[in-house]
Amino acid sequence: MTFLLLAAIFVSGFFVYRAWQRRQHRADLLDSLLHPHEKRMLKAQIPILQRLPAALWDPLEGKINLFLDQVRFIGCNGLEVTEEMELSIAAQACLLVVNSDAWYDNLTTVMIYPGAFKSLRKDYDGYVVTEEEVIRSGESWSRGPVILSWEDSHRGALNAQDGHNVVLHEFAHQLDDMSGHTDGGPMMAEGQSFETWSRVIRTAFERHKANVEHGRKTALDAYGATNHQEFFAVAVETFFEKPSALHAEEPEVYAELVKLLQVDPRVWR
Repeated sequence: MTFLLLAAIFVSGFFVYRAWQRRQHRADLLDSLLHPHEKRMLKAQIPILQRLPAALWDPLEGKINLFLDQVRFIGCNGLEVTEEMELSIAAQACLLVVNSDAWYDNLTTVMIYPGAFKSLRKDYDGYVVTEEEVIRSGESWSRGPVILSWEDSHRGALNAQDGHNVVLHEFAHQLDDMSGHTDGGPMMAEGQSFETWSRVIRTAFERHKANVEHGRKTALDAYGATNHQEFFAVAVETFFEKPSALHAEEPEVYAELVKLLQVDPRVWR
C-alpha cells in the first residue's frame, strides 16, 4: 500500500513538473527577443512593420519566437524553406495576435509551395458532392495546417498598401477557427459584444455583396463577398494594409476589429 502511494505521488509529481516546464519554456520564449539581423530582415521584407509602434515590438518578437518553436515549416514541390520564409510568415501571423491573448494553440504545421498550387474543392448539394480542381495562393484548414504560396506571400508582404496579403488572410481564418467554427465569428475580446459584432459584420457583408454585384469600387476586395468567413479574412487584410480606407468605408467594422485585435493601425506612423 505504501509503495503504491509513493508511486502515485511520484507519477503525479512528474506530470506536475513537466507541465511547469512547458509553462516556463513558453514564458521564456515570450520574453525573448529576435537577433538584430532578424529584425532588420523583417523590416525589409514586411514594410508594414516599419510603422509598428515601439511598444508592440517586444511582444511581437516574443510571439514570433514562440511560433517558430511550435510550428514546423515544410517545403513542398522541392522548395527549400529558408530563415527568411519562416520569419516572414511567423511575423505576419503574430501581427494578428500581437496585443491580444489569442494564440494558435492547435497549429503545428505550415506548408509552403514555391508558387500557386492545385487544391481539390468539394461542393455539397444535398446528397450530391462535386469536386473541382482549383488553383490557390493559400489555404487554411481547421486546426491546421496553413498552406501558402511563397511567391504570393512574399509579394503580398512587400506591398503593404494594396490590401492583398495571403498570410494575413489565411491566419485570419485560423483566428476565426478558434471559436470552433470558421464562419466569420471569431472569439470575442474581453468586453466585446458578439451581438454587436454579428449585427455589424452581417450588415456590412450584405452591403459589400451588393456593391460587388453592382460593380462599385470598394476598399474591401471583391472576394470578401463570397461568404461571411471570407469577408472577415478580407476585412483583416484591409484593416492592416489600408486602415484609413476601411475606416472611411466601414467605420463600424473597423471599430469592431480594433476591439477584437486590440490594435489600431490608423494611428501607426
